[in-house]
Amino acid sequence: MTILSAFLVGGILCVIGQLIMDLTPYSITPGHVLVGYVTVGALASGLGFYQPLVDFGGAGATIPLTGFGHSLTQGVIEGINREGFLGIFKGGINATAAGVAAAILFGFIVAVIFNPQE
Repeated sequence: MTILSAFLVGGILCVIGQLIMDLTPYSITPGHVLVGYVTVGALASGLGFYQPLVDFGGAGATIPLTGFGHSLTQGVIEGINREGFLGIFKGGINATAAGVAAAILFGFIVAVIFNPQE
């Protein structure tokens, strides 16, 4: 059941992004959708709407970019509770540092192993 709920939540988030790109009359690029997803995830997390989705969908809600916005917001909230005003600046970075560092490391490893084609 956990796999099914993760698949459904992640799939619905992906379908929404694809529909936004396909059905809007303006030229909305994948970059616009990515920034929008991080922003929506952060706002929904700050308002308390995203955590129930994470509880239901698990990895289907935390792995997409809305989950990154959720992680940033939760990190800022925890940082404020621990360090006060400075937590606004440090909390989001502390909460997401491991994921960003892993992405950079794995990207570097892949770039070293494979030659890009023109």
